[in-house]
Amino acid sequence: MIFPTFEDFKEGREKIGVVGLGYVGLPLAVLLAKEFNVVGFDIDSKRISELKSGFDRTGEVDAQVLKEREVEYTASPEKLSECKLIIVTVPTPIDEHKIPDLRPVKAATRTVARVMKPGTTVVYESTVYPGVTEEICVPILQEESGLKYMEEFKVGYSPERVNPGDKKHTIEKIVKVVAGCDEETLKLLSAVYGSVIEAGVHEAPDIKTAEAAKVIENTQRDLNIALMNELALIFHKMGIDTRDVLEAAGTKWNFLKFEPGLVGGHCIGVDPYYLTFKAQELGYHPEVILAGRRINDSMGKFVAENTVKLMIKEGKQVLNSKVLIMGLTFKENIRDIRNTRVVDIYEELVSYGVKPFIYDPFADSEEVEREYGIKLLNKPEDEQPYDAVIVAVKHDPFKRLQPEFFKRISVSRPIIVDVKGIYDREKFKDCLLWRL
Repeated sequence: MIFPTFEDFKEGREKIGVVGLGYVGLPLAVLLAKEFNVVGFDIDSKRISELKSGFDRTGEVDAQVLKEREVEYTASPEKLSECKLIIVTVPTPIDEHKIPDLRPVKAATRTVARVMKPGTTVVYESTVYPGVTEEICVPILQEESGLKYMEEFKVGYSPERVNPGDKKHTIEKIVKVVAGCDEETLKLLSAVYGSVIEAGVHEAPDIKTAEAAKVIENTQRDLNIALMNELALIFHKMGIDTRDVLEAAGTKWNFLKFEPGLVGGHCIGVDPYYLTFKAQELGYHPEVILAGRRINDSMGKFVAENTVKLMIKEGKQVLNSKVLIMGLTFKENIRDIRNTRVVDIYEELVSYGVKPFIYDPFADSEEVEREYGIKLLNKPEDEQPYDAVIVAVKHDPFKRLQPEFFKRISVSRPIIVDVKGIYDREKFKDCLLWRL
């Protein structure tokens, strides 16, 4: 079997397909369309209609760029049969038991397998534990397609490194790790990605190594943030402001500048569980990684508890009190609400008999109501006056707020729970300001 060469794709004789046009797939498809003929597939027909009209609901791709790059958007799997290089970029979440949920990647694999032709290379960008591509996806590709692995189709892995909302570290400016089932596939992927990735590519020795590299990138960040969160818990008991401590420690040249906070999103709060799942399957219990996850998953409860304590300290009645939560997205200045841990604050407050309200200028209200059953406020003043305000996300508009704003919407002396350390204590001295 003769597989297409890089020149076949470069000169337009063969097409590249991208499966899944979300935060990862769309930027990739648009970038590849700069040099290649690209088919962008997604099962969401509404999403396809929006992209065809030049609208990206995620806000990841500039409207002008979306208009200029020619991508053949489709909700029809049959169009993938025209592609000899198919890149799968579907999400890999966890379930309610913190166990990897491979249903999306398995479903995408079946979709690809049913239409792919001999000579096709399938590449996975989804975050998985080492072994998923070759031990789970390859058998599905073989069974559903009837094609022989290594003879009639091949596979590769190139972990995504998209940082939602980051306009500085865009996809083409981040080194791309690539791996293939053989040397020929490795060189093809290195050439394809290398032609559009300005930062260059790193060739991993095998697919499992590339899978492992991806899953530990966010595990490392998760553990560093967990350390900051544990320090915040300790310093809180000591009556020390954690931000002051970190500012002082940060004057040393080699101090890593992580900060405490809520750890949500589709990567940092999820990826470590893929690694720990595989480790436990192999008989090893990962102590450090799981300890970090427990700490980070508990921070929403900690913030809510301290909000209630502050209200009690100020003589406020907790039952039926009103608390405004500012920010719901998992990080600042984006609309991504996947796995946001702000919901933990909301639910914990409800358990105390508090009436919490959420305002977020970036989140889509319909998506929030659909995913979490929470109705967002149109503006923060809608349910004023509030007994306390929790600023949970460091959105730019929130950073510009002055003490007068909080005084205007509060019942009495404002109680401000500053999760991200946005506000200066001296400037807010007339308020009861608590910083994580």
